[in-house]
Amino acid sequence: MNKICSVGILFALLLFSHSLGAKSSFKSKIWTGTWATAPMLVEPNNMPPEPGLTNNTLRQIVRVSIGGDVVRVRFSNIFGKQPVCLKSVAIAVSKGAGAIEVSSQAILKFDGKKQAVMPAGSEVVSDPLKFKLAPGSQLAITIAFGETSATTTGHPGSRTTSYILTGDQMASADFSGAIPTDHWYVITGIDVLSSSPAGAIAVLGNSITDGRGSGTNMQNRWPDILSARLLKNPTTSNLGVLNLGIGGNCVVRGGLGPTALSRFDRDVLSLDNVKWLIILEGINDIGGIRVPEDAPKMAQSLIEAYSQMIDKAHAKGIKVYGATILPFAKSFYDKDFRQQARDTVNEWIRNSGRFDAVIDFDVLMRQPEDPKTILPDLHDNDFLHPNQAGYKKMGDAINLDLFK
Repeated sequence: MNKICSVGILFALLLFSHSLGAKSSFKSKIWTGTWATAPMLVEPNNMPPEPGLTNNTLRQIVRVSIGGDVVRVRFSNIFGKQPVCLKSVAIAVSKGAGAIEVSSQAILKFDGKKQAVMPAGSEVVSDPLKFKLAPGSQLAITIAFGETSATTTGHPGSRTTSYILTGDQMASADFSGAIPTDHWYVITGIDVLSSSPAGAIAVLGNSITDGRGSGTNMQNRWPDILSARLLKNPTTSNLGVLNLGIGGNCVVRGGLGPTALSRFDRDVLSLDNVKWLIILEGINDIGGIRVPEDAPKMAQSLIEAYSQMIDKAHAKGIKVYGATILPFAKSFYDKDFRQQARDTVNEWIRNSGRFDAVIDFDVLMRQPEDPKTILPDLHDNDFLHPNQAGYKKMGDAINLDLFK
């Protein structure tokens, strides 16, 4: 292990506890999320390409929602089996691809130090940093790593290109010759200090929220479209949007990543100043039903899971909006008994009264003459995932009055 990291590991647990528990000295303001992603154990085929992360430099780009003058960044090694050493981390305004605005680059610190070590199974939050973060802008996060874990925490479905250079390249402005990879690693969130009316909207979902079918580096998932609309509206311009979708994710069992129910406390309830939650998830659970007699059981399991999440969110003063499951006839999930399960779940979402409001994506996206099938010009050639036009329609359809 690198000497630069070995001493840090001895104090990492203390640093971790201090970083997560430290209170800001900015008494009149509150932390609000401006960007987030849901962490998971990265599968072998989505691991960092050569030369890898150990002793190398990774630059990652994210689109934030609300802006601010003081920021902090969250990092995670919760699925790692070995420590991860962050030798140095900087943020800067992105100029596109791997290039940054050099004059904007600022070094993050962790408990007053440039270096942080995340033990296996832990997370760390940077110290507050004065930084002019513009609303809706793209931010570059550059990490020079020491030793890293063989098992990696990340978010494979970034739909955004990251860049790896060999060695410590913190001073590099454009990352020419970097190895590209369309995944995020170890970063999980960005918060800004904001005044009282601010708040965040958490969006819990699967690949339809994660953005499969949207454009790479285009930032046009439906939560992105919603965020852009909120920023343009004076009465909602102080609301962050946090995309917590995981491609292939399930609510109660199976799928990729931790289930929505098992990750709910960490991915939603632990975030700062969340005032609203949108849940759009369940299609992968339904698609995994094998035999007709299991369809009613799965529908009931989903309803019970939604109810648990609603109760937990309401206990923290969070309003919860239920989004109906989109049509999937003619897709690889299409079976009559699965359609019946979807109908049962959507009926409950619409009429149970358990949600604070309903966002009816099913009605929005279905063919009027064939309501179990998505509109022909709004899917990504699989009758399941929306395409870019579909995501725009979804993001544009949400009533902004829900967030006043």
